[in-house]
Amino acid sequence: MARYTGPVCRFCRREGMKLFLKADRCYTDKCAFERTSYPPGQHGQARPRFSEYGQQLREKQKVKRIYGLLERQFRLYFHKAERQRGVTGENLLRLLEQRLDNVVFRLGFAGTRAEARQVVHHGHIHVNGRRVNVPSYQVRAGDVIEVQEKSRKVQRIVDSLAQAQSRPMMSWLEVDKAAFRGTIAGVPVRSEMTLPIQEQLIVELYSR
Repeated sequence: MARYTGPVCRFCRREGMKLFLKADRCYTDKCAFERTSYPPGQHGQARPRFSEYGQQLREKQKVKRIYGLLERQFRLYFHKAERQRGVTGENLLRLLEQRLDNVVFRLGFAGTRAEARQVVHHGHIHVNGRRVNVPSYQVRAGDVIEVQEKSRKVQRIVDSLAQAQSRPMMSWLEVDKAAFRGTIAGVPVRSEMTLPIQEQLIVELYSR
């Protein structure tokens, strides 16, 4: 299973905004973006000047990094979104939100999407009573996602649930923290995706 395993704080600096890729650390003074908000590299402090293509590329890279995808995975999601009815950009974001690792993060069973990916891959998550260890699994309305019985004492999962109280819950998700269970109540709503994402720029990039 291909994944990026290098440092991630440099991504926030590169995109010029917090992507919240390190859970608790992002809210402390240790956050790399708070200390050095300019892009990494010897030319990082120079004033950036992006062409139209550069703006589109940066937007694509930002969304890729938020959801923890590699280029080929992201491109496949775009082509799938393109074939669906509706607005391609919104379809893309909806598909990304419906990934199992993202849902596990949204429900509070993990502190970051990278951590959620690991929780799923290690077999801690059941969907509709069956173990699913594929982070890219697409959930549907009505699915029940829960932490398996013997994993409910894993300290990191318990801590993540406690810390998730300060995180806004999406309207399309319902969670029972006492039972370590969540339900997909509907489909992702674009207005609730609060990070400043301009999905139209991604559509324009891939439409070149």
